[in-house]
Amino acid sequence: MDWAHDYQLFLFDFDGLLVNSEEIHYLAYKRMCAARGVNFDWDFNRYCQAAHYEADALRIQLYEQYPELHQQEPNWDVLYQEKKEQLKKLFHEGAVQLMPGAEQLLHYLKKHQIRTCVVTHSADDLVSIIRKQNPILNTIPNWVTREQYTKPKPNSECYLKAIEMLAAPTDRVIGFEDTPRGIRALMGTRAQPCLVCRAAYPEIAEFLKQGVKHYPSLADLPLGKGNLHS
Repeated sequence: MDWAHDYQLFLFDFDGLLVNSEEIHYLAYKRMCAARGVNFDWDFNRYCQAAHYEADALRIQLYEQYPELHQQEPNWDVLYQEKKEQLKKLFHEGAVQLMPGAEQLLHYLKKHQIRTCVVTHSADDLVSIIRKQNPILNTIPNWVTREQYTKPKPNSECYLKAIEMLAAPTDRVIGFEDTPRGIRALMGTRAQPCLVCRAAYPEIAEFLKQGVKHYPSLADLPLGKGNLHS
């Protein structure tokens, strides 16, 4: 029997997992800083080191490295809104692409009528732009966006909310994330956590010991096969 039928609910992160939007978020931060005359000179890998771990790490490290940014605007919410506006512009300038294997997996789950839900840090208005550009995403009927929960990942609140809404007590649940921050959020639930990334995060070996599955991309999932392996 195909392993996918062992689960009654599939949970997905969004940015960097289903859609290749992480670099666009990075560029939006660069544009936000440039508009304020600040040279945000991190490369993409350096950005990921901050953004993919703790909820406040990016804010703290940006303010530490660029004190002029804090002097101009100590209220991070203001800067984050400016970044969000830059992100919208970037989304409209070019369509966000699906990650490898995402379309095949979503078609498969729809065909077999397996419940799906996206659980994302992105706001609903940003998600809507990308969904219009990639209609296959509209086969996912359930979306938990940033407006619907209080504590960001790695807190498990968002995933616990999705499971409570969509899964019966006896349902088996599986979840997919692409960052340590996200996988820790999944590990705080009863879902089977799967880390999907090519990045060599140092925590991966420890995650595997704790039962996390790991795949380089969604295209590497063994669809149509009997076992889910790491």
